[in-house]
Parts: sequence; C-alpha cells; structure tokens
Amino acid sequence: MSTNHAPTAPRRSTVRSLLRLWPYARTARWRIAGSVTAALLASGSVLAVPVVLRRIVDGPIAHHDTGALWPLAGVLLLLGLAEAALFGVRRVIVARPLARVEAAMRGDLYAKLQRLPVSFHDRWPSGQLLSRATSDMFTMRLFLAFPLVFLIVNTTVFLIGTGLMFTLDWRLAVVVLLPMAPLTWLTHHFERGYSGAARQAQDQNGDLATVVEESVLGIRILKAFGRHRTMAERFAGHARDLRTTELGKAGMLANLWAVIVGLPELALGAALAFGAVRVADGDLSTGTLVAFLSTALALRWPVESLGWLVAYANEAATATDRFYEVMDEPEAEEPAAAPASTGTAGDGIRLTGVRYRYPDAPADTPDLLRGVDLHIRSGETMALVGATGSGKTTLTALLPRLYEATGGTITLDGRDIRDIPRPHLRELVAVAFEEPTLFSASVSENVLMGAPDAGPDRLASALATAQAGFVEALPAGAATQVGEQGLSLSGGQRQRLALARAVVGDPRFLVLDDPLSALDVHTEALVEQALRRVLEGTTALVVAHRPSTVLLADRVAVLDGGRIRAVGTHHELLQSSAVYRELMTGETAPVAEGISAR
Repeated sequence: MSTNHAPTAPRRSTVRSLLRLWPYARTARWRIAGSVTAALLASGSVLAVPVVLRRIVDGPIAHHDTGALWPLAGVLLLLGLAEAALFGVRRVIVARPLARVEAAMRGDLYAKLQRLPVSFHDRWPSGQLLSRATSDMFTMRLFLAFPLVFLIVNTTVFLIGTGLMFTLDWRLAVVVLLPMAPLTWLTHHFERGYSGAARQAQDQNGDLATVVEESVLGIRILKAFGRHRTMAERFAGHARDLRTTELGKAGMLANLWAVIVGLPELALGAALAFGAVRVADGDLSTGTLVAFLSTALALRWPVESLGWLVAYANEAATATDRFYEVMDEPEAEEPAAAPASTGTAGDGIRLTGVRYRYPDAPADTPDLLRGVDLHIRSGETMALVGATGSGKTTLTALLPRLYEATGGTITLDGRDIRDIPRPHLRELVAVAFEEPTLFSASVSENVLMGAPDAGPDRLASALATAQAGFVEALPAGAATQVGEQGLSLSGGQRQRLALARAVVGDPRFLVLDDPLSALDVHTEALVEQALRRVLEGTTALVVAHRPSTVLLADRVAVLDGGRIRAVGTHHELLQSSAVYRELMTGETAPVAEGISAR
C-alpha cells in the first residue's frame, strides 16, 4: 500500500460510516423517499406479473377461453408500462436534490480546509485532499442516488417475493432459498476484504493525483533538469499499484458474483425439476408452477445485485470515512469577538518564552524554538537573522497564527494574539513570504487580497512601493491574468507583487520573510528606498539574509539554537556577536557575546 498519504482514522463499520451521511442526505430525504416509493411500486408491478400469469395459465389457457385472455394480457401490458414509467420517475426526482447535497458537502469541505491550520496542510498531500473533493464526492452522491435506493428496494422486494413464493408453495420455496445461508456468510467475508481494498484504491488514487499535480506545477524544473522520465516512471509506478488494487477488487467481486449467480441458478433448476414432477403427479397446478418460477426469476436481480450493492456500499463508506477524516480534524479555538481591552498602546510586538515544535517531530528531538524572548518596539523595524533551519520563517508564521506556539505568549500592543479573532489578527498583521504565491487571477485581484476594500489609488501606491512598474507594460495592465502560480511572471516580479499585497492594506504590523531575495541589485535598491517610507509608519519584523536588507532595520535579533542570542544594531553586533559576524561576513573567528537579548 502506498504510504504517501496522511494517517487514516480507525475504520468504522460500513453501516456506521454511511449513517454519517444523514446530516447531508436529510435535506433530500423526501426526494429519496419518493425515489424509493417509485422503485417499490415498479418492483411491485414486476411481482404482480406472476399472479396474472397464474390466472392466465389456470384460466383462459386451461379452458381454451380466448375471450378471457385479452383483458389479462392488457393487464400485463399496463404493468410493464407502469414499471418503465416509475423507474423513469425515480431517476428524475433525485437528480437535482442530490446534486445539491454533493455541492453542500464539497462547499463544507472547502470551507473546512480554509479554517484548518497550516500544520494540517503540511502533513497532507494536496492530491489526497483533491481526490476527497472530487472522486469521493461523486462516489457518495451516486450511492445516495442508486445503491442506497436499491438496497432498500431489493431487500423489500426479496422479502415480499419470498412471502409470495411460500404462499404459492412452501416446499418449492424451501428448495429455492437453500443457498441463502452460504450466500450470507460469503457476503460477510467478502465485505471485510473488499472494504480494505476499496480504502487502498482510494488512497492510491490520491497519491496518483499528487504526482500529477506536482508534475504540472513543477514542469519547468522537470524539463530543465531532464527529469521528466523519472517523474513518468514514478507516475507509472503509482498507476501500476492502483491498477493492481483495482484488479484485485474486480477479482473479489467476480468470485462473489459467480457464486451469487451460480447457487441460485442451481436452486432454481432443482425447483423446476421438483415442480415438474409434482405437476405430472397432479400435486401442483401448471399455473402455480409458472407463477412460482416467474416469482423466483423476478427475485434474480435482487439476489444477483447483492454483490454490486455491497461493493458500492463499501466504496461509499470508505469515501465517507475519507471525507470525515478532514471534517473531524480539530480547529484551533477561536474567541467569539475581539476583547474590549485594547492592550497597552505603543507596546509593539513582544514574544515571551515562545516555544514551538512541529506536531510530527520525533519525541527525542528538541523544540525548534526553545524559549524566544524578543521585544519589537512600536514603530520599530527589527531584522531577524539566523542560520538556515534555525526557525526564522516558523517564528514569523507564529505572529499571524499560521502556526500555533506550543509555549509562551505573543502580544501585539499588549494583547495576547490568542485573544484576537483570526480575521481581525490578520487585518493587523500583513505577511510577505519568501516564496511568493500568486493565484490564477488578475494582478489587481492578487494584490488586493491584502485589502479587499482598497481602491485604485491604494493599489497604485502599493505597486509603486514594490517597484512593480512592469504591471503597466502587461497586456491589460493590472487586469492581466497572471496564470496558475503566477508562472507567466519572473521570480522577481512575483515577489514584488507579493510585497505589494502585504503593504496595500497599510497594516499596523508587518512581517516580511526575506522580501528582496529574488530582486536584482538595481530593483532591490529602489524597493529598499520605498520600503523605508512604509516601515516608518508600522511595526515590522523582517527576516534578512543579506546586509542590504539588515540595514533597513533599526535593530537586529540573532536567532540561534532556538533562542534569541543577541539584539543590537548592525554595527554593534558585528563587534559583539560571533554568530552574527559569521552570518554576515562568513568569518568564523570567535567574538565575545557582549549584547544579550532584550
């Protein structure tokens, strides 16, 4: 089984899993009930046929009364027409409401994904989530539309038909029903094996979707390094695994189907022979035998469909489990409203004893952040420097609560960020990441994500601050569609648009994660000059790797070993901090640590 998917929840029984669909299905319950009713009436017309045949055989045919034959033949025709019409009605009445059920489930899943923390998305491959939002939704909707209805209808028809057979002749009924005991055991055994295979196939389908998505998004890298064959082999491997699993499922279903079809046919043949002997002996009327055999034949579909219905019920149960694996993920507690207290005005950003470790970190490894103490004064720009992997980006992600600190407190102007509703917190704190992400939308739509209510003037000002004059040269200016991931733009252009998105809302607090890394020297100087004006009116934390970025800051904090080791100006730290000196100049000579964090 592929291991490229998130851990799964414990498997529920098929019935318990399917019952979790009720909160959504209940909105269409009357339509589903109508569909079941129509199908039952249609099946009832089928079961009425043997009764009419018995009257025809024992009446007009036995007595050679052709006049009495035609009305009964007309009844058979009407029963056939009623069956066709009722099955048509059944399909029509459930199509639209179940499409709404599917849309509601997909909408709830999407909303849930938006609310879940970033740590959840770090653990889950995107293809797994995509398959839950597409193929799994289709599986659940199709189950509600057809297999669920037929499970109810076929069970009812089988019970009614069994009662009718016992009414016609109980001895023939016993012969026909003899295979039910082994069929029940076999179906239970099949369900246990098939449910595991269904889960494996759906997980492998998610793995396959992940490979496709990564290949499409990373097509430039694959082509540049000539690795498209390697990725094709990886895709083929996942496809072979899925094919093997699906063939295994098909084999299990074929074996079940062979027994489900074979045993009842043998029983029916035995009943025919037994009944024919009794007719010859005068112990049974020909009409009764015809009616009995017609009833038994009418029950072939409810019995033969058992394998398909059980298989699809397991598919739907697995899809339901996968859907609720996401829906059951805990969300961080959210305050109902912003507290009345506004904290200490002018206190800036304060981190006290802040700790963080990733949820999936091995138990024997230390925390990534082990007690960070840092105070960024109101209106101050603080540069954060540290070696690769020291936790700089993680620390910046704690301020807007993209990650939740596992210890300590973070306050903005004296207010604990855990007491600030996330929507309001993210209005206060704007972020520009080192790896800029753009969406398949226009330039203006991408930038104005930072301030949806901003007008054209603020958009133009933000683009100017980010030195994004290239926008004017685009085919439709700010209305130009940038394409998926903004790949139609250069890395520097994407970074400038991400920077414009961060500053367009005139945020009170600004977090910049190495915002100039993809810019050329000339553009970097222009952006730095414009940024200085922006930073004068905000409290900012800037992750920096180069001296030019550090010089934007009033002070610098050195992150090393999960703690802030030194705070000071650039020139002070060059003299007093060995760690800082090595980061900025590459020199490794030991220097006394003269300035401690404050």
